[in-house]
Amino acid sequence: MTTLIDDRRVRARDASPARYFYFHMALACAATAFLGFAPTYFVPLAHRTFSGSPVIHFHGLIFFTWSFYFVVQTWLAASGRVINHRSFGVVGVSLATAMTIFGFLASVHVMKHSAELGQREAGIGFAIVPMSGIAFFAVVFVLAIMNTRKPEIHKRLMLLAAVSILDAAIARWFLTFLAPPGPPGPPPVPVTIAPAVVASLLLVVAMVRDWRNEGRVHPVYIYGTLALLALKVLNWPISESAAWHAFAGGILALAQ
Repeated sequence: MTTLIDDRRVRARDASPARYFYFHMALACAATAFLGFAPTYFVPLAHRTFSGSPVIHFHGLIFFTWSFYFVVQTWLAASGRVINHRSFGVVGVSLATAMTIFGFLASVHVMKHSAELGQREAGIGFAIVPMSGIAFFAVVFVLAIMNTRKPEIHKRLMLLAAVSILDAAIARWFLTFLAPPGPPGPPPVPVTIAPAVVASLLLVVAMVRDWRNEGRVHPVYIYGTLALLALKVLNWPISESAAWHAFAGGILALAQ
């Protein structure tokens, strides 16, 4: 009886409104992902006008499954179900691994498609964006797993990982409503910087929350956000380098 009472007290403490911040942030990430891809994927898919390879469909399925997984995990943690949260973490490792694999395969598919459109070099240059993005996600996720016994670091790294892959969804709105009509093919690499900045606003919200509650911003947010934005900016010169074109071009040659 004493154990049950203590467990209820722990759950009541852990279920305070402040504990639900990361759950709400996970909901925001999931909503951003869904609304971002709605104009170019979900709506055409519902009208049966979307044409894509199985790799693209599997890629989309796995990434959206991750969004819902992240929501469930943050809810479990916020409601005090820590044991369930940790047990369910094995699913996250499997999902993240699949995301890394299919993220790479989707990048190669886009390069092949660009080559078929006669835009081989543009496709090779743009490949730096999805490949570096999924690499950043994978590294941050591994760091989060390594810090599972340090919850203050772990949960911030997980949010950083979730936000880092939202620029693709936000970019769809830029392309749909702001980009001028043009020939099919990959967009210029520099236009991917603005969506990344918009996605990072979610991290700014988390920083403000840290400042108000803790009196300081956690280093994970400071260094993580700087690293994320630096990566997006550096994609531009790297995409135009001979070294990148040789590297990605070699991958494309093997895939064709």
